[in-house]
Amino acid sequence: MAAAAASRCLACFMDPEAAKCSITISSRQTINFSHHHRSHLCSLSMNGCQGDPHLPLGTIETRSFPAVPSPSLALDRLNSAISELKANPPSSTSGIIRLQVPIQQQIEAIDWLYAQHQFLPRCYFSSRGQTGNSSDLSIDCTNGNDQIQLKHNLVSVAGVGSAVFFQDLHPFSYRHWKSLKRFLSTQCPLIRTYGAIRFDARANISSEWEAFGYFYFMVPQVEFDELEEGSMLAATVAWDNALSWNLGCAIDALKATLNQISSVVLKQRRQVPWTPMLSNNHIPSKTYWNLAVNRALQKIRSNSALIKVVLARSSTVITATDIDPIAWLACLQVEGENAYQFCLQPPNAPAFIGNTPEQLFHRKWLGITSEALAGTRARGESMPEDLQIELELLSSPKDHLEFTIVRESIRRKLENVCNSVLVEPKKAIRKLPRVQHLYAKLAGRLRSEEDEFDILSSLHPSPAVCGFPTEEARVLIAETEVFDRGMYAGPVGWFGGGESEFAVGIRSALVEKGLGAMIFAGTGVVEGSNASLEWDELELKISQFTKLLKLEVPLEIKS
Repeated sequence: MAAAAASRCLACFMDPEAAKCSITISSRQTINFSHHHRSHLCSLSMNGCQGDPHLPLGTIETRSFPAVPSPSLALDRLNSAISELKANPPSSTSGIIRLQVPIQQQIEAIDWLYAQHQFLPRCYFSSRGQTGNSSDLSIDCTNGNDQIQLKHNLVSVAGVGSAVFFQDLHPFSYRHWKSLKRFLSTQCPLIRTYGAIRFDARANISSEWEAFGYFYFMVPQVEFDELEEGSMLAATVAWDNALSWNLGCAIDALKATLNQISSVVLKQRRQVPWTPMLSNNHIPSKTYWNLAVNRALQKIRSNSALIKVVLARSSTVITATDIDPIAWLACLQVEGENAYQFCLQPPNAPAFIGNTPEQLFHRKWLGITSEALAGTRARGESMPEDLQIELELLSSPKDHLEFTIVRESIRRKLENVCNSVLVEPKKAIRKLPRVQHLYAKLAGRLRSEEDEFDILSSLHPSPAVCGFPTEEARVLIAETEVFDRGMYAGPVGWFGGGESEFAVGIRSALVEKGLGAMIFAGTGVVEGSNASLEWDELELKISQFTKLLKLEVPLEIKS
């Protein structure tokens, strides 16, 4: 069995001994992300994209059990439930079953994920708190006899291993969406696929993003749900005999993962010591950035249709000590008011983490909301100064133009699939710990749930991360930027039965423990933009990451 499992692991994923990817940070300098040094458990599963998207699963089920006092008891209960499932399996040849045990103590999902440091793949997604949709993410905890005991709001989710994953050699399409939806049901709202999609499917995939492909989604094999007044540990098995992955294989793989799960969860420090930084390399450099912005302004001022383009920068930092992506993500939570936090790490890949304020869309049944976010200013050091900066942002013609382009583009796209669209507020300020933005909320009602794919494909990329018109801006970005955005500025989130939510993957970084990080930021260029000021905006946007770094200055020039 062990030999067969090892063989299947090699077939599903590349050999970690041989797997290497490199990040080119200039024509002369390369960082190699070598994975042979990393000891992680290879989680076996199946690729749901290889199944027939039109053939329903035979079984989709959630089994809930009585609440227990601790994670260790929840783990014991799950192991017993899996043994019961193996002894009395359903007769269907395909299916997905979630087993969930409520825990009578509140534990943060990110602390649980940190304790499972040896596992890949892994994922994490946190709602936005005050302005998020946590009130919409309610779940029922039952006693196994379908009698409701408790009702809690889901705050954040952490997962390791994949019961089923979704990836293909082609860009995300309607067929792929149907493949995902095949494993989801309105009767099992917490069976969800978490993942991300590339910013530009037409751009070549560079080596550092290779393991992510055009898109990567996963239903976690083992999942920890942080609730407002408690927690939940869950395990999921998925199988499809047509894909040579039967229930027995799925159960054995899940048991192997559960045997390695740590039930000891310690509260992380939310402020880690500074990580010494040996070098920081920007692509483009400030000189080339100025040239790129001025070239974009020339195109905007010419007779072309281009009104706005969003140019981005990749900053590669080399550190003297390890960067743990989950520890960094925990620190970002301190900055996380009014923002989503996320982590996605496929097998043999760096971790894509972020702290983004921007919602792409949230759908529950036929109701859908989206947001326009544009224009950036720093927060003031005092309340009067902060208010003055807010007033300057509200009255700035340049920022009003950039914001209006974003808001009206989203409104038109929603109107294509919604009976009506409400914009309220039409223009306001969203304040984050380090920055503040112009903001509007849009809401509509879909004509059909099948329109979800159309919403995703039409809203992305928005003018906030690409420009306007979209195609003209995308072409200029492809001609100008010499690094691969990958999942940066792409959709990051989850699909569920009857509900889905996606953020825009900005304020993000690609992190490889022990090898440094690539930090991404972008800024909109419109008539009135200034290259130097836009560079300063990039620095402001990445400051939540750079605050964790300290430049090691050579001794001979210290003074």
